[in-house]
Amino acid sequence: MRLLSDSIGRKAIVAATGLAMVLFVVVHLLGNSTIFAGPDGINAYAEKLRGLGPFVWAFRAFMGAMLCLHVIFAVLLTLENRAASPDKYAVKKMLKATFAGETMIWTGLLLLAFIVYHLLQFTVHVTPDIVLGTDAKNRVDVFTMVFTSFRITPIVLVYVAAMITLFLHLYHGIQSIFQTIGLNNDKTMPQFGALGKVLSALFLVGYSAIPVLILAGILAK
Repeated sequence: MRLLSDSIGRKAIVAATGLAMVLFVVVHLLGNSTIFAGPDGINAYAEKLRGLGPFVWAFRAFMGAMLCLHVIFAVLLTLENRAASPDKYAVKKMLKATFAGETMIWTGLLLLAFIVYHLLQFTVHVTPDIVLGTDAKNRVDVFTMVFTSFRITPIVLVYVAAMITLFLHLYHGIQSIFQTIGLNNDKTMPQFGALGKVLSALFLVGYSAIPVLILAGILAK
């Protein structure tokens, strides 16, 4: 229990859960990219996931737990830092202020709201834009579902805004993960900083490309 009450322990939990979610973002992007292979590509990918059955739900439960822990301990750390010594915290902000770093808690909460919306849309299927159906092979027609939703401009704007938010969050967060686990020093800091920038940019472009290309008519049925 000491780990949960100690500041260093809390930072370790935030870093570990953050790393798990970064890895998920990579895997999720690879899966989403099957849409560029056309309807058969993403529909076949979705069908394979459905075939995994309990494993998929176990994985979702695990990632849900990682997300909850990450949010809870990130908020606790933020409140703790601001309450411990307001003057010291203000000086620290001036010395190490970056937009991405100073807005971590806010970009994190915005991403949490987006995740809820994304799940309601493409997992629970309760948003009004969703069109459900099956393809010629009697598989869930994920391509049409995604394509129909991303032909709506406000939805595309929401997704692009969310990916910009993800970019800002990971721009600082990836470097913070390595710093927390003790791998970030004066020699490695530039490398990990560059890694955070490159990965964040790749996520921004990769995830935004799908809704933008569909809206622009470049990625079509």
